[in-house]
Amino acid sequence: MTEPLRSRVMIEVRYAETDQMGVVHHAVYPVWFELARTRLCLETGYHYADIEKLGYYLVVSRVEARLLKAATYGQTVAVSSWIERLQSRGLRFAYKVDHQGQILARGATEHIWVNRSSGKPCRIPGILAEPFARLRGKG
Repeated sequence: MTEPLRSRVMIEVRYAETDQMGVVHHAVYPVWFELARTRLCLETGYHYADIEKLGYYLVVSRVEARLLKAATYGQTVAVSSWIERLQSRGLRFAYKVDHQGQILARGATEHIWVNRSSGKPCRIPGILAEPFARLRGKG
């Protein structure tokens, strides 16, 4: 198996994302994770909106964030994302937030595939199995 493909987005920390001390609020990290995850999904050849048009959702079932050092107002941080685990009915994305090479946070989100019309969990759609396996480094 090869290394998973990684996406990377650059984010300038906005004042609205910080508390009174100029430190990024913990609730912002999952939003940043989503930006990186959406960019990664685009590498499959399908924007996340296209996946929904195909009739599927990737429902978040777990969010983890470990804050190691404060991100602050005015910094530009890099948020990286990759698929850590890929299973038939779900997957786990991992994240790293860094500033000038120093890791500020790590995180993960777990997701399950859900059929949009039935609202029930399902297996990874056949059309997406190979593209997501490629991202994971199994393709």
